[in-house]
Amino acid sequence: MFEIHKETIEWGGRELTLETGKVARQADGAVLATYGETTVLATAVGVKNVKPGADFFPLTVNYQEKYFAAGKIPGGFFKREGRPTEKETLTSRLIDRPIRPLFPKGFKNEVQVMITVLSHDMENDPDIVGMVGASAALCISGLPFMGPIGAARVGYKDGDYILNPLCDEMEESDLDLVVAGTGDAVMMVESEAKELSEDIMLGAVMFGHEHFQPVIDAIIRLAEKSAKEPWDFAPEDHSDIEAQVRKLVEKDLRAAYKIMDKSERSAAVSAAKDKAKEALGESEDNPEGVPGVVLGDVLKSVESSIVRGDIIKTGKRIDGRKLDEVRTIVAEAGILPRTHGSALFTRGETQGLVVATLGTGEDEQFIDALTGTYKERFMLHYNFPPYSVGETSFRLAPGRREIGHGKLAWRAVKAVLPEAEDFPYTIRLVSEITESNGSSSMATVCGSSLALMDAGVPISRPVSGIAMGLIKDPDGVAVLSDILGDEDHLGDMDFKVAGTTEGVTSLQMDIKIAGITEDIMKTALEQAKGGRMHILDKMNEALGTAREEVGEYAPRIETITIPTDKIRDVIGTGGKVIREIVETTGAKVDVNDDGVIKVASSDAKSIKAALDWIKGLTAEPEVGEIYKGKVVKVMDFGAFVNFFGPKDGLVHVSQMKNERVAHPKDVVGEGDEVFVKLMGFDDRGKVRLSMKVVDQETGEEIKKEAVDEEEE
Repeated sequence: MFEIHKETIEWGGRELTLETGKVARQADGAVLATYGETTVLATAVGVKNVKPGADFFPLTVNYQEKYFAAGKIPGGFFKREGRPTEKETLTSRLIDRPIRPLFPKGFKNEVQVMITVLSHDMENDPDIVGMVGASAALCISGLPFMGPIGAARVGYKDGDYILNPLCDEMEESDLDLVVAGTGDAVMMVESEAKELSEDIMLGAVMFGHEHFQPVIDAIIRLAEKSAKEPWDFAPEDHSDIEAQVRKLVEKDLRAAYKIMDKSERSAAVSAAKDKAKEALGESEDNPEGVPGVVLGDVLKSVESSIVRGDIIKTGKRIDGRKLDEVRTIVAEAGILPRTHGSALFTRGETQGLVVATLGTGEDEQFIDALTGTYKERFMLHYNFPPYSVGETSFRLAPGRREIGHGKLAWRAVKAVLPEAEDFPYTIRLVSEITESNGSSSMATVCGSSLALMDAGVPISRPVSGIAMGLIKDPDGVAVLSDILGDEDHLGDMDFKVAGTTEGVTSLQMDIKIAGITEDIMKTALEQAKGGRMHILDKMNEALGTAREEVGEYAPRIETITIPTDKIRDVIGTGGKVIREIVETTGAKVDVNDDGVIKVASSDAKSIKAALDWIKGLTAEPEVGEIYKGKVVKVMDFGAFVNFFGPKDGLVHVSQMKNERVAHPKDVVGEGDEVFVKLMGFDDRGKVRLSMKVVDQETGEEIKKEAVDEEEE
């Protein structure tokens, strides 16, 4: 019934198995990929007919994690998986980015790639397995996919690179880098690092590329046995149409791309395109004209050749800059009056307004993942409203792009944040992109660094980021610093680097062509470092270090650590005690399982009152100390005094005065406040208190000599 084909290799100390022919046989391509005991099902399906008017390649990649993969039942009322989590969205983008450029130019059939996590061993992250499985599914599907690609995760510890580190090993790694590519080219890099040098980062990329070659070989062997007949696809030849377009509007486009202002340049480019469409395009008056989709593709091709050729030949950019020149930068901090921290970062025609908000432990984000539920104290949310590019659109929830850009900035900034023990705040950054013409994610990084310092967050060092581009033609190679939007669309590489003066904290790279060499990447990294240092200098002019205190309107937080066996004393039965503390003092109290208690309020008196209360509940009385207490019960043999939080102790009748006392009631009554000294504990651990050695007026201890004189 089944015609099963399988390839198994040893990879990074574990077995990787690729199997097809048993599951999802109606898909064009379906592969079960297993690494360790993590298994994913990757499928690829293409539509044979192109939708009329399609002017782009409609590729959709969906990565989804099923809770049963980890033996879990989803939370919530419906008890089923709902909208994609952040991890699922980011992994979908991660897989999309290296495979999209490997479909031929002009291919516009709808393609859907679905990756479903079926089993998770809590050791091997499914994202790499999913990427490998998707590559294999496409290669056997018959679709015109110019793969395969391989992928690997690279860690770094104690000077050594680690191939596909286990989940637990990643906690100790200084690097989390994912690299994907073909047999001879790197196509995609995504990373988070702890201020590593450019040489180490480049070495990690090449290490990963070298070590996923066996995976590519395994996919090729699987495809040789099981691939379906390739689709009959050949891109259309539009050279005649391109010649007509060049004759008609090439001069207009060249003139338009010499205009430095974005709005004026866009208007001139649009006018040239309209001229071509009017003369050559299909219409009622010209039914034999060039279809709009074809004409649009040709115009883009002509634009690309003009912009790219001019940059290679002249060394000048669209806006007149040199290849390594960064646009004018204006950095400002503390621009909003009531927020905890704020910054406005403007670089040319790209601008980000970033606001920092500090919260307490109650504000931490709960994240439900396959590996378990955990709390996150640092959040960064990126928003890209349509007005930032002078457009209108219907606003819905954040899209994949916004989530991806926000996560890139989050990775870049995370490395410099203080530990929770040193700065016990929950931190949220929100980046509102108010203008955009090239790399708003890197503007977010710079603005985030300034906003954090303005809020008084003691980051170790400021972080800056820059986006690099590449144009590679037979006539030469040009590496571009701080790319514009047009240079991004028409270039061959989008290369974002963020970091401090000490090293790189995040690196993201998307390459649209094969043949990017190690030397080119090295040049781009070195040029990016110069740009980052320039941007940091401009940021330091606005604010170089964190403010000494948190913002005026931010809550103050102080911490205290108590023995874990005292936690129940602070919380009380059903939370009665902690509710009373909060209601009485007005402070927020957050108790962790490890005994760390955070007390937060904008009022210092509230914090002190809550801390004193907690100390009274949890501290132990010290022998020899004097305490002020209240008589709670009088007996024939003495009085019980509540002297230390909930603790009571006995003052024996012989310890009440330096003279004989007939009955304790002759000295004290219930409710009286008295000073007592803790003399020690008896054989049964009972507290022994004394009143006679303390001056009941002043609360000061009576010297032994004075006691002896009175007794005589």
